[in-house]
Amino acid sequence: MTLGRIVLKSLRQHALSTAVTAVSIALAAGLMMAVWSVKAQSRRTFEQVTGGFDAVLGARSSKLQLVLNAVFHLEASPANISPKDLEAIRKHPAVALAVPIAMGDNFRGYRVVGTTPDMFAVEYAPGQRLAPRKPGRLFDPALREAVVGSFAARKLGLKPGARFHPYHGLNFVEKEARAHEDEYVVVGVLEPSNTPADRVLWIPLEGLQTMAGHEAEKANEVSAVLVKLHSPVLGQALDQQYNKKDDRLTFAWPIGTTMAELFNKIGWFDHVLAMVAALVAVVAAGSVLASIYNSMNERRRQIAILRALGAHRQTVAATVVLEAVAIALIGVALGFVVYLAILTAAAGVIRAQTGVVLEALSWHPVLVWAPLGLVALSAVAGLVPAIKAYRTEVAEHLAPTT
Repeated sequence: MTLGRIVLKSLRQHALSTAVTAVSIALAAGLMMAVWSVKAQSRRTFEQVTGGFDAVLGARSSKLQLVLNAVFHLEASPANISPKDLEAIRKHPAVALAVPIAMGDNFRGYRVVGTTPDMFAVEYAPGQRLAPRKPGRLFDPALREAVVGSFAARKLGLKPGARFHPYHGLNFVEKEARAHEDEYVVVGVLEPSNTPADRVLWIPLEGLQTMAGHEAEKANEVSAVLVKLHSPVLGQALDQQYNKKDDRLTFAWPIGTTMAELFNKIGWFDHVLAMVAALVAVVAAGSVLASIYNSMNERRRQIAILRALGAHRQTVAATVVLEAVAIALIGVALGFVVYLAILTAAAGVIRAQTGVVLEALSWHPVLVWAPLGLVALSAVAGLVPAIKAYRTEVAEHLAPTT
């Protein structure tokens, strides 16, 4: 019999323990690949999401809060910006475009953001702009019209022609929700951009500022200003002007670097997840060892027969190691299924909360080294029962059993 046939026969004879052990390997492989892939993709994607802008100008607060609020629509505005400050940033020689945004309302949990048509003229990625699906169109700044992000439109069931009343506040609690009197009509649904803009209901800036129920003295103020520079390096001067010399406003520049701060702050959590994944991998390898080692007593007679038929000690030991490797290979193959399931679920949650999309099939080196590492670890675990098989005495275990 060849080594392969011997290993295959052993796997069949111990099908239950093989299946259980392979599943533990699959869970370990899937978890390890998912943890590293989600971590790397999330950091890379969040640092690249800028909406096509270089910086955010807002009331005095942390840069991270400004970016999360104005770009990712996750935080609340610390305060508003006066028309004077908006006009000043617009006229600054380093600024190519300054787009004001105003927020403070929602529709069933999705933010209603007031802005100007300039928002849709900026390329959020090379050659790509926020554009409505045909036959939809952008809103008229002078009318109560809205353009809805693709994700929000699907979740809310909004289509061109639909009407809605925004609710007060950024958070939606159905029993406490208070709707504005103003009614808006949807005139377009944006093409998917896989950015936070997909989760927003966009309306004219003036419409949100003057909406019934808002404070009249704040009618001309904005929540933040998205800034596009003539050159990204020009942000250094504005950073000095607003963050070092001014104590009223904050200039968050560059956006990608600001988002990197978030991941640096939660880096400890990544390490915890990596440690858990590594521990699961060690436990899975231990299960390979336990599975094969515990079955050695019933295998001794079979091993003795193989030895009597001419098999060398090294050959017998090799079959045990190969069996451990075979179980690991089955496990890591199933591990890719587990990985896709975990990443798909994580990507769904991240998209629902932020609008950012992770790719389940995105390449990462962990997709190679994690499976290979588990196979190698399982092979090492198989050495213990292999040594026991190597030491099996032929004469002692060939005696007839009663």
